[in-house]
Amino acid sequence: MTVSDPAEEFTEATPGSQPLEERATNRSQRPSSDAFKAFMASHWAPADTTLPPRDAVADHAARRRRAISERFPGERLIVPAGPLKVRSNDTDYRFRPHSAFAHLTGLGLDHEPDAVLVLEPADAGTGDDGGQHTATLYFRPLAGRDSAQFYADPRSGEFWVGARPTLAELEARLGLPTAHIDGLEVAVTKGVGATEIGGISVRLVRKVDENLDALVDTARYNTAQDPESLDLSVYDALDDQLAEALSELRLVKDEWEVEQLRTAVAATAKGFEEIVRALPRAVAHRRGERVVEAAFFAKAREEGNDLGYDTIAASGNNATVLHWIRNSGAVHEGELLLVDAGVEAESLYTADVTRTLPVSGTFSEVQRRIYRAVLDAADAAFAAARPGAKFRQVHAAAMEVLAARLEEWGLLPVPASEALSEEGQQHRRWMPHGTSHHLGLDVHDCAQARRELYLDGELAPGMVFTIEPGLYFKAEDLAIPEEYRGIGVRIEDDVLMTEDGPVNLSAALPRTPEDVEAWMASLR
Repeated sequence: MTVSDPAEEFTEATPGSQPLEERATNRSQRPSSDAFKAFMASHWAPADTTLPPRDAVADHAARRRRAISERFPGERLIVPAGPLKVRSNDTDYRFRPHSAFAHLTGLGLDHEPDAVLVLEPADAGTGDDGGQHTATLYFRPLAGRDSAQFYADPRSGEFWVGARPTLAELEARLGLPTAHIDGLEVAVTKGVGATEIGGISVRLVRKVDENLDALVDTARYNTAQDPESLDLSVYDALDDQLAEALSELRLVKDEWEVEQLRTAVAATAKGFEEIVRALPRAVAHRRGERVVEAAFFAKAREEGNDLGYDTIAASGNNATVLHWIRNSGAVHEGELLLVDAGVEAESLYTADVTRTLPVSGTFSEVQRRIYRAVLDAADAAFAAARPGAKFRQVHAAAMEVLAARLEEWGLLPVPASEALSEEGQQHRRWMPHGTSHHLGLDVHDCAQARRELYLDGELAPGMVFTIEPGLYFKAEDLAIPEEYRGIGVRIEDDVLMTEDGPVNLSAALPRTPEDVEAWMASLR
């Protein structure tokens, strides 16, 4: 009989000695016998190897890649989709790829975690479509049914999460060369180094995939001429410029993108109809805002991929909280219900619409007065939105109307003209946010674009943005008469700029107080 190590006996007997990475699977009772493995690998119907047709988005995505290629000749560009993210223990959030990745590949939905698009520099004019780069999509394809991954991997096995496309299928759909993700490390790191000695400069979309960030950083460090004095801020600037360029590439939408946004807006309008139908149940429930939220979410999942962002379903004083997403309050007759919601299409383009509804179906006198002021501000913003106008002028037009109304109601401590000056801004107490933002793959799209192309930029055909003025009078605001307190109103529409001026993509949803009341009556 051998004598065991006391430390081993202690380890085996001590609770908590199991490695942490193994504890997530403590609940599992998976079979592991050879007989089971052999049986699982047999008697499956042959896989369908028919290749799908080319996606409608493929040519648009190719043009986008060509555009970004022209900005960075001679440099390797790396755009990751991102990994799965843990929600709780061994369960993940639904996967959504990074917007830059979706824009350059055309891939939406949830089937490409860990994928990476690599644009490899080529001799001038010899790249894809005569550009400066050749693109390859690195991807983890479907595991064969004769592999253990098929039934044993809860993150990527078909038995657990459904089929994944093969390399050949994605290449056929996207017109984009594909390669197994096992080759990614070499593709990212080969030839990296100082350009003055013949190395290749790399630019990466950072903070998407931590492992890829580390891989690129290591390659940069290992190939630096003087690693000890390496200035990482230089590389940060390179990566920031890529993110900036990718953001600016989305400022003007192509016709395919516009159609996706129309689809998202149409589904959003259906979601708002469901909200109105759900109002009686919302009023009867102790957390009526959740009833409203759930009604819209059901339609978003039916008609699209998901929500474009967390729904704001804010009744009464909660409507004065700009990003109220707890949605834990009651909904009472006589209150206003502010709902800011958008459906994300399967292409990942999202709508962003706000309507403020009288819960009882009819606005009170003071509610109507505030609502009309916000609507007039929105209409003024529409009138200011013309090709060639500055983006900031849309906001300025809305502010002029709201400041004038606040002065008329005796709420401003100074004349409207003084409030509108840079030194004043007192009116912003009740309208603290911007009136417009670009819209697309992200609800606040193009956010990394340079100021001179965004806020100070000119409106151009193909731009899609919101117009969303509001007034928010908090219940605890002692600077206003009591009749105004606890009322929040916002009206938000999605706008396509054309050569002839703005087109309201969300015009199917009523905007005037009279039309809102009639619409609600027709649905209830």
